[in-house]
Amino acid sequence: MFDYKAAFGNAVDQVRAEGRYRVFADLKRVRGEFPRAVWRREDGTERDVVVWCSNDYLGMGQHPVVVEAMQAEVEATGAGAGGTRNISGTTRSAVDLEAELAAWHHKEAALLFTSGYVANEATLTTLQRILPGLIIFSDSLNHASMIAGIRNGGCERHIYQHNDLDHLEALLAAAPADAPKLIAFESVYSMDGDIADLAGTIALARKYGALTYLDEVHAVGLYGDTGAGIAERDGVLDQIDIIECTLGKAIGVMGGYIAADAVIVDAIRSWASGFIFTTSLPPALTAGALASVRHLKAHPELRAAHQERAQALKDRFAAAGIPVMPSVSHIVPVHVGNPVHCKMISDMLLEEHGIYVQPINYPTVPKGTERLRFTPSPNHDDGMMDALVTAMDKLWTHCNVARLPAVA
Repeated sequence: MFDYKAAFGNAVDQVRAEGRYRVFADLKRVRGEFPRAVWRREDGTERDVVVWCSNDYLGMGQHPVVVEAMQAEVEATGAGAGGTRNISGTTRSAVDLEAELAAWHHKEAALLFTSGYVANEATLTTLQRILPGLIIFSDSLNHASMIAGIRNGGCERHIYQHNDLDHLEALLAAAPADAPKLIAFESVYSMDGDIADLAGTIALARKYGALTYLDEVHAVGLYGDTGAGIAERDGVLDQIDIIECTLGKAIGVMGGYIAADAVIVDAIRSWASGFIFTTSLPPALTAGALASVRHLKAHPELRAAHQERAQALKDRFAAAGIPVMPSVSHIVPVHVGNPVHCKMISDMLLEEHGIYVQPINYPTVPKGTERLRFTPSPNHDDGMMDALVTAMDKLWTHCNVARLPAVA
């Protein structure tokens, strides 16, 4: 008989041996106290901590306007959605949210999914069913959900070097001129914090007759006059064919969506298994997301404060010689370069200093580039930053991790 348990155990042992076994911290968020939380240890004791790696970039998951909207929707409609939209119908807040999202991105329509991952996987897979012979050109650092969707469709695909438009053009030029094509890329890449050249990519798409598919999950709510993302900031919203985003990061709730021409959205709605056969988002979530989007559109000062806090932390790390990696966005990655050291520093920050930041190891990032990834919010004050830098400085010496020359 095949030893199934041994096979699973060996798989886990391999991850442990490589120093990349993941342990989930038991954290209780406290309403109104973000980024503070309560960490419960394995022995049941608790400690107050400051969270430094949440993707709830603006703390909207605890904002009164969001919480109150969700509470009101639960009181009015109950907890669940009742099933798929095809079987159980749709909720008013979902319809209103899709209209709001479409207008936000200057598109004719939007479509909700249960997560950003599902939105990417379902849409990219489905596009290959709708467009026979489609050739997809994908940035080498695209998210796992995009990679999964592209692979699942089984079409011809080409991977271009990260943010390398010369390489992308060479691949486009070599493809049949009459074949349908799609360029899939992100705006903000969440592990390095760099930003794609949207205008340059759009120009290549126009030149070679390709559609553009832009993942804005780490930019929506955070960039542009109304928070619609990098495409809004760069003035190219009307030139992107399909925009994919999440409701689970800066918007602070849960879910994902695409926005595009009405006929594109209708085709995805009609063909995508990941949409058709999945229970739809509960009305409380769509109501909370709707309240969050409307608030973010009207409060650009949140985005300004967010950018200021990110730059302040980068400056503090650099001054202390902590190897902060170059980043032109709100992402603040610190290079460690070893999975064991990365996990060790993360554990010591939590246990000894009440600072929570997850180690980022392979396969999320390439081996040898392991890092700690900080995401300061407008709620991280100077005192929190000073405590973080002091702790990092101490641990960098204790763990003998390479530094950068300190700057004044």
